[in-house]
Amino acid sequence: MMTLSEISGSSRAVMIYFFSDDCSACKILRPRVREMVASGFPEIAMHEVNAAENPMVTAEASVFASPTILVYFEGKEYLRESKYISVDQLRDKIERYYDLLFDVD
Repeated sequence: MMTLSEISGSSRAVMIYFFSDDCSACKILRPRVREMVASGFPEIAMHEVNAAENPMVTAEASVFASPTILVYFEGKEYLRESKYISVDQLRDKIERYYDLLFDVD
């Protein structure tokens, strides 16, 4: 597994989805977030991190709950959402900066 800085700097736009196998919200939310990224934000590189299997990356990111979503633009953390995440609100928050960065009309 790569380090947090390697993951966050791997593309101009990166989403890291931290999850746990025993998290029921993670199981429901993850496919919805995948679909949102694939259909609405094709330039975002999505990485999924199992918190239990990757404790170093999880600790480095200061992630203490599942699910947690981190979004990086140009290597800087832009957004952090945890636990009770609305896909619609997440989309709205990402869309503003994404459209500017990738010059989307």
